[in-house]
Amino acid sequence: MEQPVGVGAVRSTLTDVDTTSWAARFDMLSDPNRLEILLALHRTPDICVGDLAAAIGRPENTVSQALRILRRQGWVACTRVGRTVNYQLSNDTVHDLLHWIGARRS
Repeated sequence: MEQPVGVGAVRSTLTDVDTTSWAARFDMLSDPNRLEILLALHRTPDICVGDLAAAIGRPENTVSQALRILRRQGWVACTRVGRTVNYQLSNDTVHDLLHWIGARRS
């Protein structure tokens, strides 16, 4: 039995796109705390946890926990300057997604 023309196109699309990876990305963006942190890092890279927490109005523990998750996903990187740890975006796809939803750098 011959398949309809559209079936092959759909199958091709599904093999071309890593749907599991994209679903995980959107799941990470669905948390308001993480999204605010990502937007803040997009606007102000190299910011420490305390300043980031103050900027978005969240407790430092909450911000630290979210940053840990984002670092494990490879979305955020950190650099140590003396005793201070500064965070910045480290994933080009996430950077592009933030632009797509309207984030702008100052």
